[in-house]
Amino acid sequence: MTLKTAVIGVGSMGRNHARVNWELPNVHLVGVADRNETTVRTIADRYNTRPYTDYRQLLDEQKPDAVTIAVPTSCHQEVALEVIQRGIHLLIEKPIAFNIEEAKAMINAAQNAKVHLMVGHIERFNPAVIALKQHLANNELGHVFQVDARRQGPLPERINDVGVVVDLAVHDLDIMRYVTQAEITRVYAETENGIHSQKEDLLSGVVRLSNGTIGTLLINWITPTKIREFYVTGEGGMFKVDYLTQDLYFFENGKANGGEWESMRVLRGVSEGRMVRYHIEKREPLRVEHEAFQAAVRGEAPIAVSGEDGLIALELAHAVVNSGFKHELIMCEHENSLIPSYSN
Repeated sequence: MTLKTAVIGVGSMGRNHARVNWELPNVHLVGVADRNETTVRTIADRYNTRPYTDYRQLLDEQKPDAVTIAVPTSCHQEVALEVIQRGIHLLIEKPIAFNIEEAKAMINAAQNAKVHLMVGHIERFNPAVIALKQHLANNELGHVFQVDARRQGPLPERINDVGVVVDLAVHDLDIMRYVTQAEITRVYAETENGIHSQKEDLLSGVVRLSNGTIGTLLINWITPTKIREFYVTGEGGMFKVDYLTQDLYFFENGKANGGEWESMRVLRGVSEGRMVRYHIEKREPLRVEHEAFQAAVRGEAPIAVSGEDGLIALELAHAVVNSGFKHELIMCEHENSLIPSYSN
């Protein structure tokens, strides 16, 4: 089955979505849309497809089976609802929406229209993260004490509608939930505004997960080199993911080597053991993401990152922003729903 696909928004990220759709087998990229006529014509010529400055015209003329939305976050709801009301499946770049109310409206509309809505939390499709999740599922660390995320670098020129928490920290809040299979129950953050913009440019945060794990977040737009790292520390040692190189390392706790433990047992000691760099079959996460989305559209697999996943990540990001603004601990409750509600 050949899928007819389209991409709405072909700026810095959207043009990569267009490329991947053009490269994938059994996919026909029928059009791309962008308000910038020069940009959209350049991308359309590159990938032998039709250019549109009005995305509604693209939807009505080409009638794609599935659409990728990569417009600015503040425009997500408007474009998504137009796609959904035409019965078209959609992959939407993270964060799912500009605010929580818009995200909920999009999810409800997709459910009512019986179309697939997937959120592009691309780090879930990084081969090193996939391997890490499997090692943790195999209980290779024993009890997990801590997860740490570092996502730092210069300010990207494309960002002007959200701060560093909603743009970047949303990745790591999602990955913390994904690899631990636990919910974040409270957050505390310190943020700094006004370095580059009126939004927050720097975050130092602490979270607590429902399984007792502590998480830390060091996220900013002020570091002159790009750092993308994630650590998981437990009884058996520590895993390190380098998102950029797709490498996964294990640093062994020598005193736990070969030992068996019960969950939550008191750690008897820590010493430096062997270091292992796992062999990872490296692939482009964006291509893996689109393969997962298209498998869901074809009915071959469930949605890999649901609208509800995107909503939880956005709610957590907003809780972090709120904590940084108020300098207060924010509690995250999970009552009768996968979706947390937040209160002081």
